[in-house]
Amino acid sequence: MSVPLNPAPGDYLSTQAATPAVPTSAVAAPAGQEPAAPALSYAGRTLFRNGRQHQIIAGAIHYFRVHPEQWQDRIDRLVALGVNTLDTYVAWNFHQPEQGVAPDFTGWRDLARFITMAGDAGLDVIVRPGPYICAEWDNGGFPAWAISGRDMALRSSDPRFTAVVERWFDALLPVIAPLQAANGGPVVAVQVENEYGSYGDDQEYLRWNRAALRARGITEMLFTADGGTDYFLDGGALPDTWAAATLGSRGDESDAVWERRRPGEPFFTVEFWNGWFDHWGEDHHTRSSTEAAAEAAKILDVGGSICLYMAHGGTNFGLASGANHDGALQPTVTSYDSDAPIAEDGALTAKFHAMREVFLAAQGREPEPVPAALLEPAAVLPEAAVALEAGMGLLDFVRAVERVRSVKPLSFENLGLDRGLVHYSATAVLPRGDGTIKLRGLHDRAYVWVDGTFVGVLTDATGADGLTVQGTGAPAALEILVENQGRINYGPLFGQGKGILDGVLVNQRYVFHWEQRAVNLELPLERLLAQDTGAGTGAGTGAGTATGAGASGFFHGEFHVDRPADTHLALPGFGKGMVWVNGFLLGRYWEIGPQHSLYVPAPLLREGPNALTVLELEHGGEGAQLLAAAQLGSTHATHVEDLG
Repeated sequence: MSVPLNPAPGDYLSTQAATPAVPTSAVAAPAGQEPAAPALSYAGRTLFRNGRQHQIIAGAIHYFRVHPEQWQDRIDRLVALGVNTLDTYVAWNFHQPEQGVAPDFTGWRDLARFITMAGDAGLDVIVRPGPYICAEWDNGGFPAWAISGRDMALRSSDPRFTAVVERWFDALLPVIAPLQAANGGPVVAVQVENEYGSYGDDQEYLRWNRAALRARGITEMLFTADGGTDYFLDGGALPDTWAAATLGSRGDESDAVWERRRPGEPFFTVEFWNGWFDHWGEDHHTRSSTEAAAEAAKILDVGGSICLYMAHGGTNFGLASGANHDGALQPTVTSYDSDAPIAEDGALTAKFHAMREVFLAAQGREPEPVPAALLEPAAVLPEAAVALEAGMGLLDFVRAVERVRSVKPLSFENLGLDRGLVHYSATAVLPRGDGTIKLRGLHDRAYVWVDGTFVGVLTDATGADGLTVQGTGAPAALEILVENQGRINYGPLFGQGKGILDGVLVNQRYVFHWEQRAVNLELPLERLLAQDTGAGTGAGTGAGTATGAGASGFFHGEFHVDRPADTHLALPGFGKGMVWVNGFLLGRYWEIGPQHSLYVPAPLLREGPNALTVLELEHGGEGAQLLAAAQLGSTHATHVEDLG
């Protein structure tokens, strides 16, 4: 099917899923015909493809991080890198964000079309359906509704958990199964779970996951994936399923572990971390092209197979970026460039050429020129300033949302909200003189007002310490706006809820009787702006600025485009918030960096006027800038070279 040039407002991560549909490109096996033998097999630590000795040389591209009109371009660039295989995760919450609505496999979510395009380009495909994918993606790929507020052991053989996953697999695997090599398609391998040895030791669950794949028609090679040491193998590998590794260095040492622990199995690094992702407030990660290519060559030189994670990272559009937790929440930035060989905007980097040389040599292929069309930089819009005018103030906006009453504060999950904001309000009696407002179980970031006056910001790390306020002993209006900055995608806190999970204290006394307003920022933009006449100033009771300078709330602008082309959007002077282009939720921005521009792919733009909308949570600036190149942070501050 054709994909519209500009998705409808909110289409990317809308909770209003399209009518469930069959994939547009599926290869059906002839009725009554026995499937062919799996394409991949191994013996004596040697991998074979259809009986011939083979090395997988792959690169990861996630269809959900690339605009569908750019799928072909990015696949073409992957082919030029010299690989023979494309690898992709499948993000459940991308296909089924809303409970009770069937999974959607159309348009941007047409997984079968993406796989088929890779096959048509001459590539094999590896599919990693999870259901847990990590991937620095919100909630590790799980819809919040599927696992939140339920008494279940996540990623285990708990039947309450497996029953939920079974229903997802019932919808997903019929999309993948017809595209297997045995049926004439490009899919040659499917992963069982994902890096399970980093999370649990329930071998019964891993066997269940493997059986669930087989029972739904997956006949090609199955494999697990875990870190390259004994510890991770102990928890995540199965004795009778190919075990792959995930690592960033010392692949030759991990190969020795595999030779000892997995005799007869070829070594396969299904994730070779040739770059790394970024958290807000930390450095931008880079890795030397020469060093990364040398480490990749070590794996290939011992006869191993390899997949670059990532070959092309793409973008965490919308609110899809996840978070880590190491003492405090570490939300992931909007860009998923990952210092990959193919940059976020499709540019071929120095790492592309270094890796390509290694890959061609490993296959005994003569060096050949990269197609000239791929070497040409993508067209970009002329640099320009875009004036922005303030609209409705932040508090005025969130106060207009329908309210839900409760005695104790309700979480995002209680309110049926996956991502976005929740506005809490109550009447609190503040003590005479100094008092402290404490938020117990805060996830993630809270803006606090008393009687309409902004008093400060609390985070998951500081919520229990609280904010000092002055009281008179009289009742005061307490308002708290909590932002979900991304659900945790890795580690023991995976599946953690959002909002105020315990309660609000004034000194040691709980505040009861709350009103909550769930602000779903993934709704179509016109619905979010229904209360905004554009005549407001963004000041007054709706301002609530965190720094005392500028205004918080909506800002609107417009820029003219003669011919759509890529651009990079910067918001100098703005603090923290979200931005839409032509009604499409582009992603989050935050002045603390490292990322200071957002990639705007050409398919999101149109000839003539283009609308720019900003929701600023802290302090607004005067305008936006369209830049010719990305500003992802210092390219020399951090090097990721020891990722074993």
